[in-house]
Amino acid sequence: MINKNIIALGFVSFFTDMASSMVTSVLPIYIVYVLHEGVDKLGYIVAIATFVSYAFRLLFGYLSDRLQIVKPFVVTGYLVSAVTKPLLAFSGAWQSIALLRGSERMGKAIRSATKDSLISAYSPKKSGKSFGFHKMMDAAGEMSGAIIAFGALYYLGKSPEVFKSIFLWTLLPGLLAVIVALFFVQDAPYKVKSKTQLDFSTDKKLMPILILFFIFTFFVFNESFFIIKAKESGIAITYIPLFIILLYFVQSVSSYYFGTLIDKFSAYSVLLFSMVAGIVSMILLYFNFVIASFILLGLFSVSSLNAIRAYISNRAQNKGSLYGIFYAGVALFGALGATVTGLIWKHYGEDGAILFSLGGLLCVVILYLFVREPENKGLA
Repeated sequence: MINKNIIALGFVSFFTDMASSMVTSVLPIYIVYVLHEGVDKLGYIVAIATFVSYAFRLLFGYLSDRLQIVKPFVVTGYLVSAVTKPLLAFSGAWQSIALLRGSERMGKAIRSATKDSLISAYSPKKSGKSFGFHKMMDAAGEMSGAIIAFGALYYLGKSPEVFKSIFLWTLLPGLLAVIVALFFVQDAPYKVKSKTQLDFSTDKKLMPILILFFIFTFFVFNESFFIIKAKESGIAITYIPLFIILLYFVQSVSSYYFGTLIDKFSAYSVLLFSMVAGIVSMILLYFNFVIASFILLGLFSVSSLNAIRAYISNRAQNKGSLYGIFYAGVALFGALGATVTGLIWKHYGEDGAILFSLGGLLCVVILYLFVREPENKGLA
């Protein structure tokens, strides 16, 4: 049985990610083909947004454990994201877009580690289903946002004004998310306030798997590059959001199932599957099987995130801090990866960028097979 607070958080993520997807499903096209800034500039923007989004989760995850503050960080994070997305409508250069995307992602940084701690606090001993449900709602919101973006481009056209209108419309679902978080989500059930020194001796055993995932994140393409590849393969701009709809449809319908698999088998096994799916998605992208590549990217994204979140929830002693470390690692390696991908794409073409990615991904999977899962009987 899913706790009512997790259900409420699911709807918070649904509305927030609806707004986010309205932006992300069209922003790469807006940057490269409307503003004519280039794929390398897109790489810089993705890198900045990724770094800010994940790096500061380390700080707020630590503060959550240290000060036992959860819900205030969650609500503040959603509020920051809600009010910054619409400001993209007033930006016409890649530098200002990068600044706004970084500011919006700061909101995600404030809330993410603490939100995962809140889900863990209201989950049973095995948390795969809880995280699976939450990611299902997350992906459903992202799919809904992509549908709205597609409808706007299809019926209203592809003028700069239409793109800016889409950005402005994000304010409504963003504020709905803040209202639900503020009034329908209870704070974590801490019983005592403790500011003692945190002990990470047990949590250090979790790091080898996390580090390998960080490296995998460096090499795998961000979805923005999948979008540009779809356009380069001949897909009209109007129909690009359909691929985002497909991406998040796959995540939405499979997320809860992956959660049950994590509880039944292990997070280690599901993470291995996710890595294989990520590699196959890149291979399919190389051969211009764009639809299939988005399907596999969706499977990779949802299974890997659910696996890592459950892995930390079921094994970590200092959950907020470990979530923060996880997101900070993804920040660093994801930002570097986006920058390198954009530069390789610019100088050696899309095929060169994909082949570089595939070589790195295959090496990571081979190393992963030699890493032993920490012993923790009964947990994923």
